[in-house]
Amino acid sequence: MDSRVIPTLVCLLIVVAIIGLIALGWNNRKKRQSDIAPLAEVPPKYDDAPAEVGIPGTYVVTTRMGDWLDRIAVHTLGAKSPAQALIFDDALIIARDGAQDIYIPSSEISVVRLDSGMSGKFVEKDGLVVISWQHHGVDLDTGFRTQFAEDKRILVERLQLIAPQAHHELPVQS
Repeated sequence: MDSRVIPTLVCLLIVVAIIGLIALGWNNRKKRQSDIAPLAEVPPKYDDAPAEVGIPGTYVVTTRMGDWLDRIAVHTLGAKSPAQALIFDDALIIARDGAQDIYIPSSEISVVRLDSGMSGKFVEKDGLVVISWQHHGVDLDTGFRTQFAEDKRILVERLQLIAPQAHHELPVQS
């Protein structure tokens, strides 16, 4: 038997074990988060309606509010994807490539802020727009990274217009 076969098999078994443990952890996370309701379908009234603002970027992740490490695994909320933030007069829709769109009525938005990161994505200071909202009694934070830096402020300001009840945290420009 070749002297490289046993070390190769050991390494292969270690890799398989690690992948298995990751899958087990992800499945356990899904079970713990079974209290989170499925995402609402985007109402048909938005199908042909033009958005007031459309901002390209990346959907980063959704976590439980205040716990930037508690990535939500259910309902594709843990999957990062290219997306577009579409702002209507009464809602935010995050249209995600390869995953269900996230429909957030403006009345559910509680905080809009700029941050440097969430689970899975860390960027420069104030490089990420974080929208805090309530989904069927569960408080969530959703991160969106705009493709162009100047769009961050536009996104936060437009969200402030459609959700005036929300607390907004914009950094002071110096």
